[in-house]
Amino acid sequence: MIASRVVARSARVAAPRVSIAATRGYAEAAKPAQNTRPPVAVYGLDGTYASALYTAAAKQGSLETVSKALDNMAQTFKRDTRLQNILSAPTLADSDKKQIIGELQKSTNTTDKSQTLQHFLETLAENNRLSLLDGVCEKFGILMGAARGEVEMVITSAAPLDQKVVKQLETVVSKSQYVGQGRKLRVVPKVNPDIRGGLIVEIGDRTIDLSVSAKMARMNKLLSDTL
Repeated sequence: MIASRVVARSARVAAPRVSIAATRGYAEAAKPAQNTRPPVAVYGLDGTYASALYTAAAKQGSLETVSKALDNMAQTFKRDTRLQNILSAPTLADSDKKQIIGELQKSTNTTDKSQTLQHFLETLAENNRLSLLDGVCEKFGILMGAARGEVEMVITSAAPLDQKVVKQLETVVSKSQYVGQGRKLRVVPKVNPDIRGGLIVEIGDRTIDLSVSAKMARMNKLLSDTL
C-alpha cells in the first residue's frame, strides 16, 4: 500500500532536499485544443485546483490520459485508508512529498508524456495542498463527465452495494427522463454509514432520499408535531 511504502521510505531518507520547483520542465510542446475552459463550474478549493488541471490538460491535449490517471488514483484512496491522513500531515518534508508524488504516479498505471499530472502534483506539494487530492479526483471526474455529455448519478449507501444492484439502478435510470436521449449515465457509488441503511440517489439537481436516517427523521418530526 502507498501509505506503508511512504512511511518506510521516510524513515530511511538521508539525501539533501531539493526544491521541486527547480526541477520542473515541460517534456513536449502543448497540443492545440478547441476549448480549454472547464465545461461546468465546480466549487471549493479542490474544485479550483481541478478546474486549473482541466485547463492545463486541455492545452496539452492530455485530458483523457489525466482523467484515467485520476480515476485510478481515486481507487487508491479507497483502498488505502491511511493515505489521506499522511497527505494531511502538516510536517511533511520536501523529500517526503517527492516520494509521495512518485508513489502516486505509479498508482495511476498510465503514461502521461506531457507530464501535466506530475507538474500538477508538484504544485499541490509546493502549496501544501496534497490533502486536497482526493477531492480533486472527484471534481475532475465531474468536469470530464460534463465534457463527455454524461449525466452523473451518485448512489449513497450505508455499505458497499453489490454490483448487480448498481447495474439494475443504472439500467432503470438510464431509460428515464432524467438522462435524456443520446446522453450517457455515469454512476458514482459512495458509502456513508451515517444513513444507517437504504439509499440516497442524486441525479443532477434531483435527490431521492430513501435512507433509513431520513425515514427516522420524518418519523421523529411527525411524533413531535403530534405530541
